[in-house]
Amino acid sequence: MKLLILGGSQFIGRHLVEAALLAGHQVTVFNRGRSPDDLPEGVERLRGDRDQGAAGLSALADRNWDACIDVSGYTPRQVRASAEVLQQRVGRYVYISSRAVYTEPCDLPITEASPLQAPAAKSVTEIDGETYGPLKVACEQIVAGLYADACTVLRPQIVAGPHDPTPRYPYWAERATLGGAMLAPGDGSDHLQVIDVRDVARFALRVVEANLSGVFNLAGPRLTWADFLRVCGAGQPGTAQMHWTDIETLRQHFPDAEELSLYVADDDPHAGCMNVSNARAVTAGLILTDPATTARDTQAWSRNRELPYAITPEREAQLLGQD
Repeated sequence: MKLLILGGSQFIGRHLVEAALLAGHQVTVFNRGRSPDDLPEGVERLRGDRDQGAAGLSALADRNWDACIDVSGYTPRQVRASAEVLQQRVGRYVYISSRAVYTEPCDLPITEASPLQAPAAKSVTEIDGETYGPLKVACEQIVAGLYADACTVLRPQIVAGPHDPTPRYPYWAERATLGGAMLAPGDGSDHLQVIDVRDVARFALRVVEANLSGVFNLAGPRLTWADFLRVCGAGQPGTAQMHWTDIETLRQHFPDAEELSLYVADDDPHAGCMNVSNARAVTAGLILTDPATTARDTQAWSRNRELPYAITPEREAQLLGQD
């Protein structure tokens, strides 16, 4: 098939490109060309900027693809521009949305039928923790309105794996393999749930190849934090030993640590972040990577990369010395 990927050079996008090539598809990526690109030479690269509206999409003119997978659409302006230009040029529009579209607190687990947040107003362009979900809702509505049954919306939960641009998952996977006492949030009984980036990529291709419509939550296995850190390698001779610590204490000492954003207590109003049903996607063909494989592959990728962690060994040792 001929596939167009909007984005394609970062995290989910690059894994999509790799999976599509492995499956024998022809791949075109469209982006601004500002990020480092080590994609294979066989990938066609088109440049443009959706923030400029239709004028920024001229590279897509007079072209047709079997499907478009939109990884980089965050605002209604961006998504409306690409969705309108491609309306007669692609057979299916797959929009990568987010679990953040759901209103919380809500009944758990979160399903595709759970209530959504109100869509962001047209005037909202700034992307932050408050606007991200409503912006994605607005983008979903644009795609659905233009494509009807020829669109598919994927709502990934927290995505993890090699090439993760954030420190939130790689830190824990890497720290677990090191020795000494390891600061760990809570008491080990709260739950964590992520999905491997490669599972997201493969399911996006599954949607295209099988011509599947509708909305799908994408979420991985749900583990307690104790089990998660053991899966990462902690608790073994020579590896980290968990030192469970109240989350407020950790946030007080590490106020800027994005690593701590991976922890959400089971009784938190936003506990739905870690309690998402993947039943519909599994029925449609979602195959999940073993959490141990996700951890191992992330460890192998992050090793020696000196990622910018806020929880450093020195600060960790300092806090442990105060106990």
